[in-house]
Amino acid sequence: MGETFCFPLKQHIGAQAAPTIVKGDTVVRGQLIAYKEENCLGANIYSSVSGVVTEVTDNSILIEADEGQDKSYKKLTATEPLALIEEAGIVGLGGAGFPTYAKLSKPFTDDGVVIVNAAECEPVLNHNIRAIEENPAQLVRGLEITMDVVNAKRGIIAIKKIHTKAVEKLQNILKDRPDSDIEIHLLENMYPMGEERAIIRECLGKLLGVQSLPLEAGAIVINAETVCRIEEAVDLKKPFIDKNMTVAGKLKGNSNLIQVFFDVPLGISVGAMFEKAGGLSEDYGELIMGGPFTGKRTNIDKPVIKTTGGLIAAECFPKGPEKIGILVCACGANKERLEEIAKSLGSEVVGCEYCKQAKPVKDTRKCENPGKCPGQVQKVMALKKAGAQAVLISNCTDCSNTVMSCAPQLKLPVYHCTDGALRAVNEKLVRKIKS
Repeated sequence: MGETFCFPLKQHIGAQAAPTIVKGDTVVRGQLIAYKEENCLGANIYSSVSGVVTEVTDNSILIEADEGQDKSYKKLTATEPLALIEEAGIVGLGGAGFPTYAKLSKPFTDDGVVIVNAAECEPVLNHNIRAIEENPAQLVRGLEITMDVVNAKRGIIAIKKIHTKAVEKLQNILKDRPDSDIEIHLLENMYPMGEERAIIRECLGKLLGVQSLPLEAGAIVINAETVCRIEEAVDLKKPFIDKNMTVAGKLKGNSNLIQVFFDVPLGISVGAMFEKAGGLSEDYGELIMGGPFTGKRTNIDKPVIKTTGGLIAAECFPKGPEKIGILVCACGANKERLEEIAKSLGSEVVGCEYCKQAKPVKDTRKCENPGKCPGQVQKVMALKKAGAQAVLISNCTDCSNTVMSCAPQLKLPVYHCTDGALRAVNEKLVRKIKS
């Protein structure tokens, strides 16, 4: 039997897609298997493999792949760029999964700018930068297409200056386009430099409110891989069926702890991806889908979906204190995720505080000024008063630095939501910033 691929019918913001196939159907790679219903926000879903449909449920489609897959695919049929983007089923690949056609559906009438988020904000993840190093022309071409679609007067590629090879590759591409309206903006190596409003603040000098959209600054912010998939849809008529991703952590052999995979077929299982990376070590604490800051716990049977950017096998959990306090930052793990980690540490949560800049917005929280910390002393002291013997935090780089300025003086050890992932790849923990 061939490998089974699973395609959840909801992999994005908006309505669930509706199946176009039934059990027993034979499908080819690139064939539409679930469609976005008319007048609904959503995204089409295509098979990333050729094979036979083995099950269609209310929530997903299972396809048993044929042996000997190739890279060919059934092409899209639309002719106009925005229609191709919609038909392709492209969504935001920075994590949220907002349908891209909807983001690009209102062209600028004035001086608009498209900003490519190439910050690769989360630690450990490296696939966006590697893709730029391998094929910078695709990113630039995708940005040009996007600018044309929304009638933008200029484009900006926002990228951390530590990624010198990728920056140089982009500079060389733009040198061959002397009349280009695209520029490169270099970012500091801080988390969360890739947050949408942080990108706008750094590139345009405008700090938007927590409920404001980039359009209020005359901007559209779009993920680097999303732009590359736009290029494929428009120039190659390729549906969104493959995903770039990072696989890292507690792998067998420990010789290559962070690996990048290009064009992974959507629907492949988490376990299969770890096998491609050499196999999971026998001892790991949890499996994370996403990055160390905002990723969610997963398991080997879950499928890779459109928004999957990383898979990390984290280090085993240490024994935590009997009582712990949690400090929630809008830029990192939420309250539920910290409670999950605390339970794995064997600790009872005795208090919960939020960073003073973490403002409620609908069913989540957003930071008033991402990456710029107002200080956390009062919050840490409140957790100490609640009986915490240590604190577990999800704070950004700057906030974590301020926690470290007070917690040790209060004799409170600090745990961070990223610790397990960073220890698994031997990277520096998020604590005090060294000058």
